[in-house]
Amino acid sequence: MQFHFSAPSLPKSGSLVILAGKGGKLGSFGEELDKILDGGITRAFKCNRFNGENGQFLDIIAPNHGRLNRVLVAGTGKASELDHHSFERLGGSIVARLGCSGEKNLNVLIDLGDDLEIKPHEAAAHVAIGAKLRSYRFDKYRTKEGADKKPSLTKFSVLTKSSGRAETLFESHSPVLDGVFFTRDLVSEPANVLFPKSFAERLQGLSELGVDVEVLNEQQMKEMGMGALLGVAQGSDHEPQMVIMRYQGVGSSDEFPLAFVGKGVTFDTGGISIKPAAGMEQMKWDMGGAGAVSGIMHALAARKAHANVVGIVGLVENMPSAKAQRPGDVVTSMSGQTIEVINTDAEGRLVLADALTYVQNTFSPKTVIDLATLTGAMIISLGNEHAGCFTNDDGLAEALLSAGQKSGDKLWRFPVSPAYDKLINTPIADMKNVGPRGAGSITAAQFLQRFIDDGVKWAHLDIAGTVWAEADAPLWEKGGTGFGVRVLDQYVRDEFEK
Repeated sequence: MQFHFSAPSLPKSGSLVILAGKGGKLGSFGEELDKILDGGITRAFKCNRFNGENGQFLDIIAPNHGRLNRVLVAGTGKASELDHHSFERLGGSIVARLGCSGEKNLNVLIDLGDDLEIKPHEAAAHVAIGAKLRSYRFDKYRTKEGADKKPSLTKFSVLTKSSGRAETLFESHSPVLDGVFFTRDLVSEPANVLFPKSFAERLQGLSELGVDVEVLNEQQMKEMGMGALLGVAQGSDHEPQMVIMRYQGVGSSDEFPLAFVGKGVTFDTGGISIKPAAGMEQMKWDMGGAGAVSGIMHALAARKAHANVVGIVGLVENMPSAKAQRPGDVVTSMSGQTIEVINTDAEGRLVLADALTYVQNTFSPKTVIDLATLTGAMIISLGNEHAGCFTNDDGLAEALLSAGQKSGDKLWRFPVSPAYDKLINTPIADMKNVGPRGAGSITAAQFLQRFIDDGVKWAHLDIAGTVWAEADAPLWEKGGTGFGVRVLDQYVRDEFEK
């Protein structure tokens, strides 16, 4: 779908979306159109009990004006309560409503007067951002979908007095949305298509954007002593991989002060501690952390961010077999610390342990942020609205939570402390990979913190409840959400591109 920005006008073809505030209040162009239609819009308001509430829509099909196919009135509620997230949801809702309607050309008129708290060009840009996000579909395996079920929209035009500024803002965010789509593609693929080696091969394509991509194979990881990661992978026929992605946006510097690390379990059966059959098919997205790290590297390179960033993803498949690790096994991590494996379904933290050690030993970053679909306990705690944020630095926490609010990838901070850390002590090794039933997400974070060097700022984002949606929403269809890319991009903008 193509996106265009132009000055307000009344189109003579396609469909037109106009906005109506609380009480059915129209902007000046909406009032003009109502006059042209001999009061048809306001009459429709009355007979349909339309009062402009946020999220309310009214379809006026084939109005008696030129060649317009329809006028869609979108309620916005009180203009003073609208922010950029409101306009993103509006744009996404419009595409959700008309994307497969048969309409090809859609014009959205941004005209709400002077009551907006948000600047008009920002409102216009975020309508287009929301529309682009909602236009994504993962339909490559649908072979018998009827033509009436396929998207028809090819052109989305935003009509606003500040079209130039709106277009510039939209274009600055568009590469980030492409990164979100890259993540959604990865998260949506079935595990027979996306396994460690094929995942790594896809990431090689990032070199076309200027990302330096290196892949470590199983033998190389053995030589480096990555016993924690390799223990997870040993039950699978698919060889594990570790992918290192370097993006240098500050050409004069070879330092990488910021590192992103992602859990990439391409399918998680639970291993010998096997999961229940019901719902296990969803475990194809247990690589959501690696997907988000891949997407942010795509986004940063595509928009030519002024920052040096390294992204690391540990890619494994967790399978039960005669070769699989057992509960009670003790493995030695790359850091030299030993781990008693109490539960083979707590495997993501083992993968991250060696990835965290590798990135610190190799690049000496000042800040490390890991992302993982780590614990089911996080879904119990926060549902699907927020991801959990665990960190050893208050300033980093503040920056990430702020980036979450701005981007819409919302985070909620959880504690880490010695009281929780002692819950993963064990007599036979340096630590065990699970604690007691309570505080499961926190003890998982405490495990990861044991692999963070002194002086390194670290945050762990548990995104288990946010990478996959079980229902349609304004910004996505059921499926992969691409969570993580936008919050990390906003963090880089705020902290490294000031």
